[in-house]
Amino acid sequence: MVKKQKSVLITGGSKGIGSRTALEFSKNGYTVFINYRSDEEHAENFVQSLRDKYGNSAFALSGDISAPSDCERMAGLINEKHGGIDILIHNAGPYVKERKTFDEYSPEEWNYIVNGNLNSVFYLTRLLIPSMRQKKWGRIITFGYDRVETSPGWIYRSAFAAAKAGLASFTRTISIEEAKNGITANMVCPGDIVGDWKEDEIGRAQERNDQTTPVGRPGTGKDLARVVEFLCREESDFITGAVIPVTGGKDVLGKIFHK
Repeated sequence: MVKKQKSVLITGGSKGIGSRTALEFSKNGYTVFINYRSDEEHAENFVQSLRDKYGNSAFALSGDISAPSDCERMAGLINEKHGGIDILIHNAGPYVKERKTFDEYSPEEWNYIVNGNLNSVFYLTRLLIPSMRQKKWGRIITFGYDRVETSPGWIYRSAFAAAKAGLASFTRTISIEEAKNGITANMVCPGDIVGDWKEDEIGRAQERNDQTTPVGRPGTGKDLARVVEFLCREESDFITGAVIPVTGGKDVLGKIFHK
């Protein structure tokens, strides 16, 4: 069990993998801040369910992480009311499902993807890292994709791939610059975790057969949440600058050449 004063902010934390991660941290006694962009009722109901089930403190914060002004407002509230944050998990990030070549993106679409997946991490981290430096302790987690640290091409996903490849480099840069301050920064790379599995349990997935994944079962949000929570523990301070695949052994990019 972690100390009660440890706090975590999870962007996009009210649904999907973000909500599964919030459950994991709540179970372990953290104070949890959930960022959401829309659906206030769902977010408020979710944080209340965390309080009811685990007895930890949980709060919902509205805001668009791709907007610097929203990041400033959220960070201001956290810094003023809670004295900063200990752990920052950059889970949110837009993804366009439609497959298109790079020239089919409009400048607005391109900037939407890059802002939400790369610039947003800069916007929010720079505002919340000062309190981590003061405490000489902090954890930063970002999300990538399979083999992102090698900057692979991802056909029909140019904007997303470019943003995440840049984010991998940025994550490692943070890890080096902030090591002296007791702050680690790591990236977790999910495999094909889709639909309801993003919020599901490992036990249920182990009962299902998935021949497309070498381990033979679907991946779940809990698979990712357990890795993220481990990286944020006190004793995980020697792990920093890592890019960690959580894919069940699947070659996620191996199928990209078929439209």
